[in-house]
Amino acid sequence: MEAVLALAIGVLTASGVWLVFRPRTFQVVLGLALLSYAVNLFILAAGRLRTDAPPIIGKDVVDPTLYADPVPQALVLTAIVISFATTALLLVVLIASRGLTGTDHVDGEDDQ
Repeated sequence: MEAVLALAIGVLTASGVWLVFRPRTFQVVLGLALLSYAVNLFILAAGRLRTDAPPIIGKDVVDPTLYADPVPQALVLTAIVISFATTALLLVVLIASRGLTGTDHVDGEDDQ
C-alpha cells in the first residue's frame, strides 16, 4: 500500500511540475492543481495510514497509538479549501489576462 501511495505522489508531482512549465495558462492551472493533490496525499501519508483505527479517542483509552491522528486530516481539509479558493482566483486572473492581452500564453506572446 505504501509503494502505491508513494508512486501516486511521485506521478502527481512529476505531472504537476511538467504542466507548470508549459506555455499556456490553463496548463499551468492544471499543474498547480495536481501539485496541490500531491501535497495533500503527502500530508495524509505523513500521518500514518491506518485503516482499522477509530478517529476519536473514547473514555476507555487503552493505548493512544492505536488511534488515527486527526491533525493530518485537518491539515488536508484546510489545504483543500485553500486550494479551491486559489484556483478560483487564478482562473479569474486568467480570464482577465486573456481579455487584456488577447492570448493565453504565460509570457503574453503568441508563438504563431
